Amino acid sequence: MNPVSTHYDLAIIGGGPAGVSAGVYASRKRLKTVFIARDFGGQSTVSEGIENWIGTVKISGTDLAKALEAHLRAYAGDIVDIKAGESVASVTKAPEGGFLVTTDAGSYTAKTVLVAAGSARRKLTVPGADRLEHKGITYCASCDGPLFADMDVAVIGGGNAGFETAAQLLAYAKSVTLIHKSPEFKADPVTVKKVLSNPKMKAWLNTDILEIKGDKFVTGLVYQNKESGGPKELPVQGIFVEIGSSPATDFLGDLVQLTPYKQVIVDPRTQRAYLIPPPEIASNARRGESDTRDVVRSTASVAQGLHNEAGGVISGGVWAAGDCTDGLYHQNNIAAGDAVKALEDIYLHVTAK
Repeated sequence: MNPVSTHYDLAIIGGGPAGVSAGVYASRKRLKTVFIARDFGGQSTVSEGIENWIGTVKISGTDLAKALEAHLRAYAGDIVDIKAGESVASVTKAPEGGFLVTTDAGSYTAKTVLVAAGSARRKLTVPGADRLEHKGITYCASCDGPLFADMDVAVIGGGNAGFETAAQLLAYAKSVTLIHKSPEFKADPVTVKKVLSNPKMKAWLNTDILEIKGDKFVTGLVYQNKESGGPKELPVQGIFVEIGSSPATDFLGDLVQLTPYKQVIVDPRTQRAYLIPPPEIASNARRGESDTRDVVRSTASVAQGLHNEAGGVISGGVWAAGDCTDGLYHQNNIAAGDAVKALEDIYLHVTAK
């Protein structure tokens, strides 16, 4: 492994819209930055046509990835040190202050860290799913919904994400069938009632997907209801999978607070993460006391107050943006905006500290 390199103001982890937006802003603000990304583009690289990336009528995921990389390299100069093709193994506090970012190719120290590593969608694991991935099987109604106008589609998943996807698809599709494996929906009852009131909508509980049918593109799915039996086939041209995602946050260890789904918990105003404090500081924080300047308490939001009451302290050096966070909505444009918000706060932190 290479020795630890020059100390940076900022380490950005991730090459999607969030990471690249942050990299461009870091360069413009002259923050000495190491930009670490296994590849560019994020989850959207697999999409054949993205129609909601603001400023472009339509762009393929591959072309978006190329455009993001070109934009960053055009501004990088001697400010942003791009480490493409590297995967982050860990982020820890550095003995001399700041943070140590270790990759599969080297180690870098930085005063601050922005985690923009994204997440990976959980996929169907039934016969035909791998072969028809992105050939009718998709994961983003905002991106791909219009492609299925006047077609019969299915949504897999009974949580809020599944019902929100169904609601979006009802604006385009001929019919929408939501399929959930459990006996009860996980979505909010009000959302379930509203979505199911649409005459183009139907939903099945206690139903397992057995196979995805199709040659070059999806033509249907085979299912079995745990009560009425099966197997039976549902003709559909599109399948939207909403069975959760796995944020790329394992490399953070116990550095910051995560949700049960491993999303980084952030302050929505600034995108600052919540560090896991030492036991003595956590105890003081719960009592409303503080022995360190690094413990910053705020009453600006209910969510932030709850985090602090639980023993969390706002980070003095870690931010996060995009799909790896506990943000309410996850889309390319939102990820980019959250990253810019983070960079504004990082700049103030670095220059005013």
